Amino acid sequence: MPAKPDLHAQSSSLSPGHPRRSARRVALETLLANERAEVFAVDALDRSFSRAGLDVRDRALTLELVYGVLRHRATLDWRLDHVADRTIARLPSSVRTALRLGAYQLLYLGKVPPSAAVNESVKLVRFGKRRQSKHWAGFVNAVLRSLIRNPAPPWPDPAQDQVAALSVRYSCPAWLAQRWLHRFGFATAQSLCRATITIPPLTIRTNTLRLTRHALETDLVRAGYQVRPTAVSPVGLILEKCGPVTELPQFQAGAFYIEDEAGQLVPLILDPQPGERVLDACAAPGGKATHLAALMQNRGEIVAIDRSQRRLRLLQDNCRRLGVRIITTVNADMTQDCRQEGKVGRELLNQPFDRILLDAPCSGLGVLRRHPEGKWQKAASLVVRHQATQMQMLEQAGRLLRPGGVLVYSTCSTEPDENEDVIEYFCKAHAEFRREPVSSWLPPTACVLLNTQGDLSTMRAPYPMDAFFAARLRKADTV
Repeated sequence: MPAKPDLHAQSSSLSPGHPRRSARRVALETLLANERAEVFAVDALDRSFSRAGLDVRDRALTLELVYGVLRHRATLDWRLDHVADRTIARLPSSVRTALRLGAYQLLYLGKVPPSAAVNESVKLVRFGKRRQSKHWAGFVNAVLRSLIRNPAPPWPDPAQDQVAALSVRYSCPAWLAQRWLHRFGFATAQSLCRATITIPPLTIRTNTLRLTRHALETDLVRAGYQVRPTAVSPVGLILEKCGPVTELPQFQAGAFYIEDEAGQLVPLILDPQPGERVLDACAAPGGKATHLAALMQNRGEIVAIDRSQRRLRLLQDNCRRLGVRIITTVNADMTQDCRQEGKVGRELLNQPFDRILLDAPCSGLGVLRRHPEGKWQKAASLVVRHQATQMQMLEQAGRLLRPGGVLVYSTCSTEPDENEDVIEYFCKAHAEFRREPVSSWLPPTACVLLNTQGDLSTMRAPYPMDAFFAARLRKADTV
């Protein structure tokens, strides 16, 4: 298996009976918290880091271990099941997680000495609270040493079982592999499954309210960073080996926003003009809303709705950092009639909008490479629930749009149920809306990112980007 970047294999110094919270222990605690609460890995890591006081190297190792285990969990369990005398999935959660951490280091981190991977994993269970911690320490030691000694078994054969082949090799839950196989065929399903174990690039969007992409690229190169322009987005850059990105002076100065290239294409399709009245119907934490403001040159009005007051505060923080002045936030639920949401809501939402962006809540199956914990937290029923919510939100957004106005519906989902089907259902129920091919508002390099209906669909993109969908609808001049 491929080796990863050079990461230290430093052992933790232990006080009697109480090991200090090393990178590996923080990774264990983060993975257990993520499994219990089903939260985003980044949120669990933020809480862990706030308590642990790790240095930069230990934070990097913790990040590598947490995301590595989440990306490769099914493959790790498959390998461990071949050398253990009991099923890994049925072990106590702390033991199971310690084994996964050890196996990930042995199989994927070539710079970590095998002895360190084994010994540190044993320490994680030896000082646990379970009365049988010594027994489990011996078990972890034996299993990981067997993993070192025994050759890797052959991958499941797709000719015999396609679901097992995809699920094991690309660490996807069987239900998702089966779903993608049924909808898209083996080749596309394989590509989608492979994407879930791919480490995404660090992509940023230039804040053109402050500088051009060329100026930002030049500034970052002068500072010693490796930078290259994105293939399609005219304002995107890909950074490599830059360390904690939020600590860069350019980030703190509001020169850019961290955003995948696929997400950067959606505001271009809406094409907002300076002076217009625009609604971002699910706005927080503000990536697309602040991009809309930049396209409008900070002239006009953007109303940003979100049901989470906490996330709206993040949007407001981003506006201050980026120098955006034209966004007003409203705490409201787009599945309801937002025009009734308090005095501010009534004043802002009773006037029709020129353009509306509905970046709808969805299954998030198009961003599993960024949120690999989602592979183990989601289920097929989630897609059905989201479709009902998406239809409700489209209904509300359609009412708020002026005659002749433009509505863009987008998701970060791979699923037709949440994408093309939603648009088809909506247009059949609302003859006043017609679909417009999005190619006119995208750069020529985006021609390979269109589906047969002319919508944006980056699911099969030849470029390194997330799987996004976006459709553009225009409301008739007279309704």
